[in-house]
Amino acid sequence: MVSRVFSLHEGVVLLQPDDIVRDLMDLLAVPSPTGHAERAADLCAQKLESVGLSVTRSARGAVIAKIAGTGHGRPRALTAHVDTLAAVVAEIMADGRLRLSPVGSLPAPSCDGAYVEVWTGAGPIGGTILPECASTHVFGPRYEEQKRTWHEMRLRLDRSVQSREDAFAAGVRPGDFVVLDPRAQVTPSGFVKSRFLDDKACAAILLAAAREVAEGPAPKQTTYLHFSVYEEVGQGAPAGIPEDVDEIVAVDMAAVGAGQASDEHHVTICAKDSGGPYDFRVRQRLVALAEAEGLPYVQDVYPYYSSDATAAARSGRDVRIGLIGPGVDASHTHERTHEDALLATARLAVAYLREA
Repeated sequence: MVSRVFSLHEGVVLLQPDDIVRDLMDLLAVPSPTGHAERAADLCAQKLESVGLSVTRSARGAVIAKIAGTGHGRPRALTAHVDTLAAVVAEIMADGRLRLSPVGSLPAPSCDGAYVEVWTGAGPIGGTILPECASTHVFGPRYEEQKRTWHEMRLRLDRSVQSREDAFAAGVRPGDFVVLDPRAQVTPSGFVKSRFLDDKACAAILLAAAREVAEGPAPKQTTYLHFSVYEEVGQGAPAGIPEDVDEIVAVDMAAVGAGQASDEHHVTICAKDSGGPYDFRVRQRLVALAEAEGLPYVQDVYPYYSSDATAAARSGRDVRIGLIGPGVDASHTHERTHEDALLATARLAVAYLREA
């Protein structure tokens, strides 16, 4: 990839796509299923501390860094999440294969053939998620006809396991986490394709924004950077964002597909998702910042989506909420975005942090 340097109105900034992608690949290399995301949270904390920011942790494991401002207004927060979709062992079948229960809205059809690890008390065991009737030579047309729901899918362990007792002897227990290989790749054309760009792409964007602002003059508005670990089950932002915050902007992927304005080369400013409209005044300010910086942006509406900012509002927090993010194709399945969208979102996050 070719690094590019852009200029903002407050001086030269050194946001480069290579840096964002590097942090993203670091995060993608660390499995972090919802409920067991501490390693990715630790990595974010280390990267924030490396640029001089003080980091605290919530009781549930969220990472919070404070960027102190020079003004006296109430602080606000930018939030992204590092937890990802996953599964747990729901049942050990009589033949030693495993039936799974999804963690978050992990679609079963997208997991046909996925390589995984089962995190047992005796250590990780590799495996593959397959339909119950997995061989075309054995089952013929039944392979094509069978449903691919979590009730029908099975996990085949990479062990000589022929029975429930064999799997149990290997250390497998109901409730063990099952994490998927993200298969992360960066293409020469600037695309990043991987599972779990939702939302590790945006966690990497916030890390880049933190570096940028930490190396310059203090912004006017005090802002917390919040990295949540329970977003995929709707419990992220209510945990850990300080009570004096009166505005929360989620940084999360934008849905790309038929009928959507979002694409893989723009930052999206969301007007409404399944939780209702975002704060109109916040959206106006975000649009004004994007236009002032000359950023490639679009506005969009997501029909089957809800963010951590919405979760905070639903929990009873009296806060204004907004949502921005890079366009991500094939969300919650085999995702892809482009460095253009990553960079545009990072620049908008920096503009928000430096907003007068």
